[in-house]
Amino acid sequence: MTIEIKVPVLPESVADATIVTWHKQPGDFVEQDENLVDVETDKVMLEVPAPVTGVLREIKESEGTTVVAQQLLAILEEGASAEATPISADAAAPEAATAPVAAVATADLTPAARRAVGEAGVDPSLVQGTGKGGRITPQDVTSHQAAASKPAPVSALAPAKAAIPVNVPQGIRTEERVPMSRLRARVAERLVEAQQTAAMLTTFNEINMKAVMALRKQYKDSFEKKHGVRLGFMSFFTKAVIEALKRFPAVNASIDGTDIIYHGYYDIGMAVSTERGLVVPVIRDADQKNMAGIESTIGDFGARARQNKITLEEMTGGTFTITNGGVFGSLLSTPILNPPQVAILGMHKIEERPVVENGEVVVRPMMYVALTYDHRIIDGKESVQFLATVKQLLEDPARLLLEV
Repeated sequence: MTIEIKVPVLPESVADATIVTWHKQPGDFVEQDENLVDVETDKVMLEVPAPVTGVLREIKESEGTTVVAQQLLAILEEGASAEATPISADAAAPEAATAPVAAVATADLTPAARRAVGEAGVDPSLVQGTGKGGRITPQDVTSHQAAASKPAPVSALAPAKAAIPVNVPQGIRTEERVPMSRLRARVAERLVEAQQTAAMLTTFNEINMKAVMALRKQYKDSFEKKHGVRLGFMSFFTKAVIEALKRFPAVNASIDGTDIIYHGYYDIGMAVSTERGLVVPVIRDADQKNMAGIESTIGDFGARARQNKITLEEMTGGTFTITNGGVFGSLLSTPILNPPQVAILGMHKIEERPVVENGEVVVRPMMYVALTYDHRIIDGKESVQFLATVKQLLEDPARLLLEV
């Protein structure tokens, strides 16, 4: 029985997607729920799993192709055995042109592995299989070739030679052109849109992190032991931001055309950098979570973002965003708004600097913070007072508990 593999139903706001990587090739045996192909939209990466166990018969769309929802991607034969899968004439051709291999050994190979063995001209009995039941995969053949081509180890007494790449001309100016990922292209589009449509302005302040760092040092071990998650700085900032948003509702608002929407809830977006681009998953009802819940959610977002597991729903909405460039060593920056939100807080690296306290110069761990806001809604007075409130709450964390 043949099964059609189609593009998943895309979110309402997503028109199409791009095929990024096929993890299986025609003739490969696949298990149920094994990922066949990655499909990228301008917001998330989607995996298309095999609905049943069988053999991938045909791929209809190649990598780099733009597809729409429910478009046919491939044909899968349900219940087919990898050993019994007939090999096409095209796949068999390389075998005829290369060194023969043992018939008994090739009988146990999948078509893809048989093709790889034929093209490489290697004896399959010498290849260590890592597939299911010890079967040889195309990757095993490639690894075997790479290992066989490695030079013999040089004696420790032999004179060392300069590590000069073989057959690579010196002084060549190389370039590589690669297409921008759909996610990165969409992020770029939204950032340019924000700059063109919003009256963005940034105000700065600096925070003495001594109190927060002392509190974290005192309780981080017991916190982790009780809650099973590390105590970081993000939960302190999130709590301080929420309290400041309660006092300045305009900073928690958004714009819809000519209307201002004031939100009675606090969905805080956390900017996360990935290889594909910037994503902003949202902590829903962050005001109702304790610090352990916030840290756990942030940790989960970070781990799944690196695995492209963040869903579109988790990145939808948000009333305010926090971005932390300090983890990369940024000392100061001006973050760009995440429309339709009207404000974003930028955190930076903590650095010891001389400051004046009570008429004396002392060294304190200081952090610059930046608030970029939409001047169409938020006045300069509100933005400065909002940032000053965040500063007060973090320099005296007891205020967070007492809400003063």
